[in-house]
Amino acid sequence: MQKEPKLPTQEENFQEKKKALLVSTYNGNDQRAICEEHLDELELLAETYGVEIVAKVPCLIRKIDAATFVTQGKLEELVVLSKEREADLIIFDDEISPSQQRNLEKSFQLSVMDRTEVILEVFAQRARTKEARLQIEYARVKYQAPRLKRLWSHLSRQHGSGGAGGGAYLKGEGEKQIEIDRRLIKKRLEQLQAEIREVKEHREIQRVARTRSTIPVFALVGYTNAGKSTLLNALTEADVFVEDKLFATLDTTTRKFSLSTGQEVLLIDTVGFIRKLPHLLVAAFKSTLEEAIQADILLHVIDATHPMALEQARTTVEVLRELGAGNKPIITILNKIDQAEQNELATRLRLEYPRTIPISALHHRGFEELEEMMLRELSQQRQTLTLRIPQSEYALVSEIRRSGNVISQDYEENDVLIEVDLPIALANKLKDYVNS
Repeated sequence: MQKEPKLPTQEENFQEKKKALLVSTYNGNDQRAICEEHLDELELLAETYGVEIVAKVPCLIRKIDAATFVTQGKLEELVVLSKEREADLIIFDDEISPSQQRNLEKSFQLSVMDRTEVILEVFAQRARTKEARLQIEYARVKYQAPRLKRLWSHLSRQHGSGGAGGGAYLKGEGEKQIEIDRRLIKKRLEQLQAEIREVKEHREIQRVARTRSTIPVFALVGYTNAGKSTLLNALTEADVFVEDKLFATLDTTTRKFSLSTGQEVLLIDTVGFIRKLPHLLVAAFKSTLEEAIQADILLHVIDATHPMALEQARTTVEVLRELGAGNKPIITILNKIDQAEQNELATRLRLEYPRTIPISALHHRGFEELEEMMLRELSQQRQTLTLRIPQSEYALVSEIRRSGNVISQDYEENDVLIEVDLPIALANKLKDYVNS
């Protein structure tokens, strides 16, 4: 009986901590500083994945080499450096094609990963819910499908030194197995799609139920590790997992809390965005991120202390546009302001995003101003109506009181006359009860 191809886990890959050499490229001298910042972020990703960094190399390349991504001369330098530093793994910040990956591995005689693969592996480690695990497995299988030759070339190299003809035999066996694996992968992708559809339908039922409840929904969005989960915990007194690592949160978390006026709201914590988020993951997580798309108002959290905060903020806005949420009302939150109040970057962020609220999620600073802004945004999405509710539908009055601000209430015959300030979504549903 044929077994489905199984992707290696981090534990199988890294029984002992591997040593990685990181490579990022730039095409002009004025780009080097940005390239080095990108290497710093790749280092955080790689450390989150579970490897030790032995070198970070910014490479100036004028033109991408179709066969090996970097030029032959630069490749030879990198091979020498990898041996000097005793690296076990090479990680490129750029996306490399399956053929480039195979050629690079032949040159280095080491495993080569790109940024996309590292992000996929980090996501695989950190997914908790069934939907997140399914989405990530689907993305990983899609990524590995065109790289089956690479997986078999690893085995061929490992056995090639075991005797004359050993590598050639495995090569032939590998070609047969690749065809089998392709069919199995196609079948597995179909199974995953069916399971994802089922989970998505269940989540849609929950979302519709929330919509019917008419409680306003705020979604926390922003770059990974900006402090969204810390803010969620602080505002709602929840106990959501917080860690100073990239992608500590992958699964959508929803909590209810009350503003000072008594207005109940839902607050959703979403997966963090990142520069060059693989398209495989944008597609895979679109259903999860639909929670943000469906929210009434977005809270865009920016780490004001990060040297690349402007680029991170722009990345978040760009991904929101890709997801169809670019026109949503947004409150921009500058987090960790206690560490960045006077710096030039915070000033530039305020200039680019004028409607900003400076806060410290950790030290609960700026929360009153944030709540005022949230209430102001809600007020712009409200309508005042005078409604006539029949006694037979008196249960509606409880819902109106819970979701709106009652201005006056009176009784006329068997009806309740109520003047109330309501969210527009609920006001539209109650048009048939407007007192004429």
